[in-house]
Amino acid sequence: MNDLTSLMTKYAAPRRASQLKPGATIPIRALRAISGTTVALPDPDRLIHLQFRRFAGCPACDLHLRTLAKRQADLDALGIREVVVFHSSADALRTYVGDLSFDLIADPDQRLYRAFGVESSPRALLGPRAWLPLAKAIAHGLRAVVVEGRPMPPLHPAGGRFGLPADLLIGRNGRVLASHYGDHLDDQWSADELLEKAFNLGS
Repeated sequence: MNDLTSLMTKYAAPRRASQLKPGATIPIRALRAISGTTVALPDPDRLIHLQFRRFAGCPACDLHLRTLAKRQADLDALGIREVVVFHSSADALRTYVGDLSFDLIADPDQRLYRAFGVESSPRALLGPRAWLPLAKAIAHGLRAVVVEGRPMPPLHPAGGRFGLPADLLIGRNGRVLASHYGDHLDDQWSADELLEKAFNLGS
């Protein structure tokens, strides 16, 4: 137990100064989705839920995104546009999550991750709070492969396995309404949390 505590302390790096807090204003950007669509950031007509995931084929990411996809009608009702960034290539995204209707952004060089202060750390997998979600995600991934015929997750994903998730809710004027930087691979806003924040902050 002491060894585990020591290991976790070693990798408990301080938050980056570039992480965005509520009230910050993001610079205007134009992102290119794998569909070919240009995504204006911010969007003058809708709230943007900008979420940073890990690698294409990540079981935890896939489970979370498909949970959100089931709430598409609720997202639309509150004017939320889902923009999802992965540190994988466009081809990898098309292979693993290309059937989702969200705007999927390939960022294999992790430029957006650095710009928004999104971290990678071994605590993504080592933290005890990650173990149960990881087990659930693996079970989900195996079911997707066996029952639905989806491809196996990559053995050596681009950018590694230690990415941490992040969520930002961005207003129509480019102001960050809310943000969350995860401490492990499954530490992100649930669909209900996102919808509640959008209802309270974005209207």
